[in-house]
Amino acid sequence: MLRCDVAKTDKWSIEDIYEDDAAWQSDYDCFADELNKGLQYRGRLADSAQTLLDAIKIYDELDEKAEKIYVYAYMRLYEDMSDAASQGMAQKAQSLVVKFASEYSFIEPEILAIDENILRGWMNGNLGHYTHMIEDILLEKPHTLSADKEQLLAQASVMQSAPKDIFSQFNNSDIRFADITDENGESASLTNGVYGRFMESSDRRVRKEAFESLYREYAGHINMLAAAYTANLKQAGFYAGVRNYGSSLEMYLSQNNIPVNVYTNLIDTVNRRMELMHRYVRLRKRALGVDELHMYDVYAPMVPDYSMKVGYDEAKEMVLEGMRPLGEHYGRILREGFDGGWIDVRENQGKRSGAYSWGEYGTHPYVSLNYSDRLDDVFTLAHEMGHAIHTYHSNKKQPHVYAGYRIFVAEVASTCNEVLLMRSLLEKCTDNRERKYLLNHFLEQFKGTLFRQTMFAEFEMQTHEALRNGEALGAQDICNIYRKLNEKYFGSDMVLDKQIEYEWARIPHFIRLFMYISMQRAFRQQLL
Repeated sequence: MLRCDVAKTDKWSIEDIYEDDAAWQSDYDCFADELNKGLQYRGRLADSAQTLLDAIKIYDELDEKAEKIYVYAYMRLYEDMSDAASQGMAQKAQSLVVKFASEYSFIEPEILAIDENILRGWMNGNLGHYTHMIEDILLEKPHTLSADKEQLLAQASVMQSAPKDIFSQFNNSDIRFADITDENGESASLTNGVYGRFMESSDRRVRKEAFESLYREYAGHINMLAAAYTANLKQAGFYAGVRNYGSSLEMYLSQNNIPVNVYTNLIDTVNRRMELMHRYVRLRKRALGVDELHMYDVYAPMVPDYSMKVGYDEAKEMVLEGMRPLGEHYGRILREGFDGGWIDVRENQGKRSGAYSWGEYGTHPYVSLNYSDRLDDVFTLAHEMGHAIHTYHSNKKQPHVYAGYRIFVAEVASTCNEVLLMRSLLEKCTDNRERKYLLNHFLEQFKGTLFRQTMFAEFEMQTHEALRNGEALGAQDICNIYRKLNEKYFGSDMVLDKQIEYEWARIPHFIRLFMYISMQRAFRQQLL
């Protein structure tokens, strides 16, 4: 389906940010003219508390405008990543944001150059709500460079997103999979958006055919994908080195004030209880009644001859009911999101894969789905609306400088919604087969969020360490690391098909670095 064929009711209301692309262009042009407004303060931040406050206010105001320009451009791009006009807008927005960061890179080094006793005196009532922002800057003092070096790094950041951009264009615009034959013997298109539905098919032939068709294409481009992934590791290692971090892992965790041992303790703890994952694999093998359990059997329902197809309207009602414990106010916001143009519902050609919540400070949040009537899609809706309503409240209650929240807490609201939804469905369930189906899904959530995402965290740690230690990290080296981790996590009862070693190459979050620790941690908290 092309973007133009998607019903308006299934599209997000991007016009709530800008009426149209012409309005965006006008704001873009105005911002370029306003960019110099705060440069009069360069070299003067130590003059007085008022000078510092005035400079930070201008920076904050420009940052909010830059965010709006950037978010709109990339939301337009993510609607159809093959659209040339949207690609151009995104490139312009990225360049503008890099220029803004470069021009104002003097702020943090100059703040850190102020005598700390004087600075803390100013922070005691003279800097308004920016005091906490300056506290965060002080925490990063060992990793902040001189003004000229910070400006150079800011200018170089335009290249930092290249691996992500390459992967996104390939994964959302260029890759095409061979059609498969569905359960009814009819030819069916395979996309990243519907792959999950085929992997949940009760027909093993369909699962195997989808699995092989998908990974055939990733295997055919594995050297390019490995080059993009390794380039991302290299840029992370470079920035960690010049900023005096012990590793890229330490650098990314430092942004959330998290010690490295929290990450490594997670991996060690899960590794010590790996027998629980292996027991689950044996249970799945027995429940499916197969002599050999293959990787394309991992998502097949363990309840025979039962499935749940949930239309989008029904899904919204299920989520509304599931969130009742959060109160009427939460329910009103949730319905506002459902009815108010927050959500882009269906897959279309070129649309960014997966699901996410995003937006800019001055407008309601947005959610992108690739909804395909699966039970898992209902949980994805609940999950992403957890993010969206978290953002809604943060934007309502916090000034712009603090409205964005850290990834380490971001997944709490979303996974809480998933657990509430599951409890609601189980409480209202009267059919024994449906209950088993739901419990099967709950097991999959636990396996996926705790064990699988810890495996992902371990994969990232191992590949970053390999590069830091000067080890070879070509396509087959990365595949070997990923295959060995699958061997460890799934155990001897799983047949590791050759194709699974390419799975890392299709996971977008690996390009974003060290995301998975927060997701499984939040899920575990909700269960406890």
